[in-house]
Amino acid sequence: MCGIVGALVKNDAVDLIMESLRRLEYRGYDSSGVAVLDMEGQIQRRRAEGKLKNLRDVLCDTPLEGKSAIGHIRWATHGAPNER
Repeated sequence: MCGIVGALVKNDAVDLIMESLRRLEYRGYDSSGVAVLDMEGQIQRRRAEGKLKNLRDVLCDTPLEGKSAIGHIRWATHGAPNER
């Protein structure tokens, strides 16, 4: 089971994605990630195991910026949680 959100906005999309994922998150999710199309047209991504807070911490250390983004939270129905 998972939750997936996307945004195409005039400003930075990462904050909107993270807030949307926060609203989808509930007990049991084991990994999350976000990807953006950056200003150079490259896809950049960040992922983390565990609660959404862990992804927030990763983004604090290595921020992303872009006007187009997708994000997901995952509850593993098979396989171990990991960043792959």
